[in-house]
Amino acid sequence: MARVDYFNDPNAPQANSLVPSVTVVTLDDDGRILLIHRTDNDLWALPGGGVDVGESVSDAAVRETREETGFTVEVTGLIGLYTNPRHVMAYDDGEVRQQFSICFSARIVGGERRTSNESRDVVFLAREELDAVSIHPSMRMRIDHGLLGRSEPYIG
Repeated sequence: MARVDYFNDPNAPQANSLVPSVTVVTLDDDGRILLIHRTDNDLWALPGGGVDVGESVSDAAVRETREETGFTVEVTGLIGLYTNPRHVMAYDDGEVRQQFSICFSARIVGGERRTSNESRDVVFLAREELDAVSIHPSMRMRIDHGLLGRSEPYIG
């Protein structure tokens, strides 16, 4: 399903849903960050997605990372809560979702790199390579917060 992200855009459509979701910051041994090239909006992003009924947010983080990248991760911490009501995602089925994302840090404990129907590529990028790929500003904020190693989670 195609999606368009609106971020602080006064012409954005009005949200009609709110779905808890997760994103995951995972670094390899060289400090490079795990990213996917999304199929729905053609942007680079952290692995992540919606929380299923009956699932904890940390279980959703593990599941989404495995589904989108092939890697099994262990959640190690909380990067932040991202709930900007001026960030909405419009899907081609008419849903306009207000952002509600919980970002975790994690470490790889198994699996191997593979793509999925949600990820056309899976890579590890060094910090200096991030500016060369197309990343939505709200996703870049989460990535930057994850790379900073903040002692307190971001809440906003």
